[in-house]
Amino acid sequence: MRICVFGAGAVGGYLAVLLARAGADVSVVARGPHLAAIDKHGLTLLAGGEELVSDLPATDNPASLGKQDVVIVTLKAHSIPRAVAGIRALLHRDTAVVSAVNGIPWWYFHGLDSEFGERHVESVDPGGAIWRGIGPERAIGCVVYPSAEVVEPGVVRHISDNRMILGEPHGDRSERIVALASLFLAAGLKAPIRARLRNDIWMKLWGNLAFNPLSALTHATLDVLATEPGSRAIARQMMAEGQTVGEALGVRFAVDIERRIDGAAAVGAHRTSMLQDLTLGRPLESDALVGAVQELGALVGIATPTIDLIHTLLAQRAAAR
Repeated sequence: MRICVFGAGAVGGYLAVLLARAGADVSVVARGPHLAAIDKHGLTLLAGGEELVSDLPATDNPASLGKQDVVIVTLKAHSIPRAVAGIRALLHRDTAVVSAVNGIPWWYFHGLDSEFGERHVESVDPGGAIWRGIGPERAIGCVVYPSAEVVEPGVVRHISDNRMILGEPHGDRSERIVALASLFLAAGLKAPIRARLRNDIWMKLWGNLAFNPLSALTHATLDVLATEPGSRAIARQMMAEGQTVGEALGVRFAVDIERRIDGAAAVGAHRTSMLQDLTLGRPLESDALVGAVQELGALVGIATPTIDLIHTLLAQRAAAR
């Protein structure tokens, strides 16, 4: 199986090394000093007390890699529209594109038995550029739980978790998703196949919707946000609004809000990805995590006043930075 990991940063680098060691023909798309280091020394993964090094084809010119069987996109959601041309260069007729991205994915309404089926989500796919350029029939959904970081160019450290939950937009147990899950399992990942992946998407999004923007606004860690009465109350209200939107779209939430918040508190003094991006001067995932929920709320006629307020403040915070 020829696999290209498009965006070999923290999670992408982690996946690339594990999949290559499991026997896949893996290449990576990277850039800058990270790419230069991979070219010179290979891609290094620090995991479980081991130093795993894979000498992988790496480039910032995807067309040079040839056609792939699977492209795993691990970019932030706001970066994907600009990468469509590069992704297209990797596709043959049957190439699958795995969307290993936080938030509401660009393919969300593909294959959904709903009055809103087969429409793009403007917040994450402006003008439908990804939908038209890649094609939703190629999409395999993926909810990403591993935590990793790039500690220096060419070196990725795995921090925790190894779950990569997979699902076809239609909910089918297709040959291609079974083959991909089998490879993930061989690589040491947990890769359950879900018939209703959107439930899993919302379960992760539920926490990110609240705690990521609140952390960027307050610079507080997860344990503080989930236990301090004021921030916990705001998070609870945002999650309640999000749950109402999700349920209007047919999503089922397996736990209640208080248990979900308690789960976030148990993670400890964690700096969310949005707070890290803010600190490093990177663009924020505000549209995929917050703006998309606003958009879907408007679509189903659900008001989201607290989410609207926090999204406005977050935009001002990013602009001020």
